[in-house]
Amino acid sequence: MTHAVSSTNTKRALAGSLRNAMEKKPFSKITITEIITECGVNRKTFYYHFQDIYALLKWMVQQDAIEIVKEFDIVANIEEAIHFVMNYVEQNDHLIACAYDSVGHDVLKSFFYEDFIAITLRYIEAKEHEAMYHLDDKYKNFLSHFYTEALSGMLLQWIKNRETVDKNEVVDHITKTINTSLSGLINKYGTSR
Repeated sequence: MTHAVSSTNTKRALAGSLRNAMEKKPFSKITITEIITECGVNRKTFYYHFQDIYALLKWMVQQDAIEIVKEFDIVANIEEAIHFVMNYVEQNDHLIACAYDSVGHDVLKSFFYEDFIAITLRYIEAKEHEAMYHLDDKYKNFLSHFYTEALSGMLLQWIKNRETVDKNEVVDHITKTINTSLSGLINKYGTSR
């Protein structure tokens, strides 16, 4: 077995232990000792892979959802990608609620931020290519942060209020807003290729 495969397997085992612990108690009450004991690894192994328990939580969530979303053809399936994230939240309700309650809105948002930046940037570049226009790189960077703030903020609002907010309506509003505004911005401020 290669080192990379062994490393991934260890990370998955640690994530599984964290997931099991989160089913029994709040995230803030979980210790690294509990996680490593269930996995049968030592503390040094844990710290070799993760800086702290928050880094493990982030890795676990990323492996479950964000990495899969990156594989979508985001241009053809932005609506499907948003639905996927929301379905993941519903299927992992306890995990997300525990993380949200324990680490808070801002920390949970920061977990997704870097990955959403990459996703929105890919989407902007695909829309540029489709329109045969090019946006200034600084403006494109601004837009990727702008849309990421909006997207992650709306998803977190939905997580907090999903009992009273219709998922399909949120997806429809997000998709329409991003597509319409981005097309208009590219056409107005882009330069021909």
